[in-house]
Amino acid sequence: MRAFLVALAATFAVAGGPNAMAQDGDPPNVLLIIADDMGLEVSPCYPFDAEKPDMPVLEAMCRDGLVFDNVWAQPVCSPTRATILTGRYGFRTGVLYPSGGPFGGGINPDELSLQRFLDGYAPVSYAHAVIGKWHLSDDDNGGDDNPEVMGVGFYSGFISGTLPDYYDFPLTTDGATADATDYATTLFTDIAIDWLAAQTGPWFLWLAHTAPHTPFHVPPEGLHDRQLDDSRAAMRADPLPYYLAALEALDHEIGRLLDALEPDARDNTVVIFIGDNGTPEQVAQAPYTSATVKGTLYPGGVRVPMVVSGAGITRKGEREAALINTTDLFATIADLAGIAATPAEDSISFKPLLSSDADGGRAFLYADLEAPEGMPMADNGGWTVGDGRYQFLQLYETGRHLFDIDTDPGGAVNLLESGDAEAEAIAARLEQIGLELRGDR
Repeated sequence: MRAFLVALAATFAVAGGPNAMAQDGDPPNVLLIIADDMGLEVSPCYPFDAEKPDMPVLEAMCRDGLVFDNVWAQPVCSPTRATILTGRYGFRTGVLYPSGGPFGGGINPDELSLQRFLDGYAPVSYAHAVIGKWHLSDDDNGGDDNPEVMGVGFYSGFISGTLPDYYDFPLTTDGATADATDYATTLFTDIAIDWLAAQTGPWFLWLAHTAPHTPFHVPPEGLHDRQLDDSRAAMRADPLPYYLAALEALDHEIGRLLDALEPDARDNTVVIFIGDNGTPEQVAQAPYTSATVKGTLYPGGVRVPMVVSGAGITRKGEREAALINTTDLFATIADLAGIAATPAEDSISFKPLLSSDADGGRAFLYADLEAPEGMPMADNGGWTVGDGRYQFLQLYETGRHLFDIDTDPGGAVNLLESGDAEAEAIAARLEQIGLELRGDR
């Protein structure tokens, strides 16, 4: 990586320095919105026969932007966030399970973060912030100060992985923590609106909502239209309506944030909306089951919704089948900011797809999961490789699996159990990709 950065610095020195002014118009703002635990099947923009939330703002983004059909994340929160932050797979960063608590697992402060990279090499200086869920800290990497340690310009949100209560939780702002009693989704939106109002140049905002992650709850009136019993017994008996209500509240607040942008800023902003992993087991819907969603490497754990809309996206109302990994957000956001190459070896920019049906890109998808003994997901460890149609899994507990996602999107039938030679050949090809990538570690 050091050699790459030296070469890149030399390139910028010829061009006028790391923060030289852009030559071709104003650089775009970038708004990255992460929904926590929103699987593919629950998104209104994907054709799954499941009960869905009413999300008119997201639906408008899908009509006006580009919907991606083959996006993989990691199967749990922290690992996906680490792939976005570094552009590197989990086996490289070591972030392979949820961080914090007695198990550690936070991001290594020596990793090159996207924010540090923008600071050093964007042709125009970008202000940047992370608001909302962080979930990359532990006692060994700075704790509550970890966002600043990783180069984030401004941080305000929830450092850990799960809110104790959406109406009462510790809010950390640039390392200082105080009790917050506003509804979390609304509070994070308010903080984002205030931060954006103070910006005078291009910006990159990473807005990581905790919704619709547990605890299940009733959002405030006006953010949803569901009649819900505000009792723990009702939520335990049927959590799905509460999960969907949290998504509807999220959609409402995304709309409020976008409406708060000045027209010129809105017109010059690229909005990326993505889920961080699959749906939680309590609210799994077909084609997935409670055993094949969040916390697993099955399709329901790693396939996530993603839509990109706004400035420079000319493919409006289209769908894209190209293979995209959450690692690719690093290179893409850097590309949008004017940096055409990055040292993040697992990251490929999909910026060309936003304006043309381009060829190229990645040839396979990859995800992994390894949790310490004692964690609920410890038995689900392994790794997986996919090519868009087929998904190969090497699970440490149950061995090799192969699914045809076209005909079996839920991953219910292991094609390798039939002894079919063609299935074995497909599995061997994908397995070899994974072994070579991982160096048979």
